[in-house]
Amino acid sequence: MSSDRPVEEMSFEEAMKELEAVVGKLEHGEVPLEESISLYERGAALKARCEAKLKEAEEKVARLTLDADGNPVGTAPLDAG
Repeated sequence: MSSDRPVEEMSFEEAMKELEAVVGKLEHGEVPLEESISLYERGAALKARCEAKLKEAEEKVARLTLDADGNPVGTAPLDAG
C-alpha cells in the first residue's frame, strides 16, 4: 500500500486498490485505535478521490457525440444537450 503518496496524485485504479486495502485492515480490527483513525481518514480521502475521478469520466462520456449511425464522432460541451 502506498500510504505516503498524496491521494490527489493517484489514478482511480491506484486509489481504489489502496482503499480496498484500508477497508480490509479496518474490517479485521487488528490495528490499534490511533492507526484505525488514521486509516479511516485516509480511506475517506481515497473514497473522495475515486468519486471525483468517476465524475470526471462520466462527464467525458456525457460529452460524446454520435453520428447518424450511432458512432462516436467527437465531444460536445456538457451543457449542449
